[in-house]
Amino acid sequence: MPRKPFILFVCRHNTGRSQMAEAYLRHFVGDIVDIASAGTQAADASDPGVVQAMADDGIDISDARPKLLNPGMLGRATRIITMGCDVEGVMRVDDDWGLSDPKNQTPERVRQIRDAVKAKARALADSLILSSQAL
Repeated sequence: MPRKPFILFVCRHNTGRSQMAEAYLRHFVGDIVDIASAGTQAADASDPGVVQAMADDGIDISDARPKLLNPGMLGRATRIITMGCDVEGVMRVDDDWGLSDPKNQTPERVRQIRDAVKAKARALADSLILSSQAL
């Protein structure tokens, strides 16, 4: 049995965009792929504004904690997607979503960024679902 694809979302601190992307993709595709997010300089805690914005859309990430990117994650990843920030040390990037950082933004701006993440995650989910059906 072939291994499931592993989608890895990477940003600098793993406190906002990458956690939103991980949560939305998991919500959209379930367990047809493995999904993780991590940061090159992981922070101590998730951004509370991001946690609230996700809760407002029915996705609970209150237990999510920033994770430090490690070589095992990078080596296992089928697709590495960065969020639009400088991620030193990541030798391979398959896509960059070019999203603004929600840190220190107004709740309205965080919701706009959340909605952009959701749209990109939905499009990725659709392509992954199509790919899995073709197997």
